[in-house]
Amino acid sequence: MDALRASYGDASSDSDTDDLSPACSVSANSGEKSTAEKQENELISLPPPPLSLLESIVSTGSVDYFTTESGVRVRNFPHVDGNYALHVYIPVIIPPLPKKEIVCFLKRVASVVPQLHLVEADVPLSILCKDDHKFERALGREFHISLGRSVPLRVHQISSVVSMLKQKLQFHKRYLIDFNKWEVFVNDDCTRSFLSLEITTSGLSEISKQIDAVNEVYKLHNLPEFYKDPRPHISLVWALGDIRNSLKGAVDGELRKLRAGGCVQNRIFATKFSGIECKIGNKTHKICKLPDE
Repeated sequence: MDALRASYGDASSDSDTDDLSPACSVSANSGEKSTAEKQENELISLPPPPLSLLESIVSTGSVDYFTTESGVRVRNFPHVDGNYALHVYIPVIIPPLPKKEIVCFLKRVASVVPQLHLVEADVPLSILCKDDHKFERALGREFHISLGRSVPLRVHQISSVVSMLKQKLQFHKRYLIDFNKWEVFVNDDCTRSFLSLEITTSGLSEISKQIDAVNEVYKLHNLPEFYKDPRPHISLVWALGDIRNSLKGAVDGELRKLRAGGCVQNRIFATKFSGIECKIGNKTHKICKLPDE
């Protein structure tokens, strides 16, 4: 039954809503219609969906768009009327003290790889590196641990996806998320490289279970599931193209300098799991939120 609801939406969803076509109407003809015909027409004539449901797909940041070398922002998947960008994630805020250390590390990496940009802000690190205060403020924004792929979602699937995500993910205890490894990732089509903070110890087991739960919901809605061997992380900076070798070389070089100076980074920073959010178009749904301590 869940699979049927996922495929067809709830009872109020039909082909008119699915295709975003206007409501059925009967043009005026000379002569009166029979009472039976009028009743039949009233049954099949539906009110149009709310205007908010007809908005085009809206960016959730770097998840939906990438910026070309000429500065043009391009969608990761084609725009289709009636589609909305779906992104399920754990929000993360970097604490103040680790933020200062991360700024110092990124400045050293940027001195070797100058074409880096801050994720979602599209700001070159070469500009931010000139002002530590601005750099720290830029890192004060919210980052995301993705629990599923960013994919286009049809309007009639929204209610079903949100309700199923809440059903599977609403009950969670607070746990520690330990970001303890610098890692370089490249997107599927090798158009962008990312420098990220990966989770390999505390929090990995819990997040992996949450990814499995999101995969179940995606599967019921015929959406592409997450990677087979997920590596939870937050991405901080990006660069055009596949530059994994030069970027990883710069990172490893800086880590060797830190170790040589007696600065062993077993933990870059840690935070506590506080909830899960789902962004569909320009609307954010609270899937699971833990009370403030």
